[in-house]
Amino acid sequence: MAWIYLFIAGLLEIVWAIGLKHTEGFTRPGVTALTLSAMVASFALLGLALRTLPVGTGYAVWTGIGAVGTAIIGIAVLKEPSSAPRLISIALILAGIVGLKLSA
Repeated sequence: MAWIYLFIAGLLEIVWAIGLKHTEGFTRPGVTALTLSAMVASFALLGLALRTLPVGTGYAVWTGIGAVGTAIIGIAVLKEPSSAPRLISIALILAGIVGLKLSA
């Protein structure tokens, strides 16, 4: 169950990271509420996952999912640059996530 909690927490991290951009400095109440809700839920699920997973593994996977997902959405939806070094770096983060999962 811990890995499921961690995966959902990582997805919620993507939601709040992208949401931060759309709050426009927390001036949009609806988007701000959604962003803050995703933030709280993400941290709560991370906390549940860390009951049984090592903190280093759990935190690294959580931030990795958030970083990779946010970067991919940035490229695909927000039209951010997709240079080769950036894509290689995303792939390396993804490889680290897989490595941590396999070694846990």
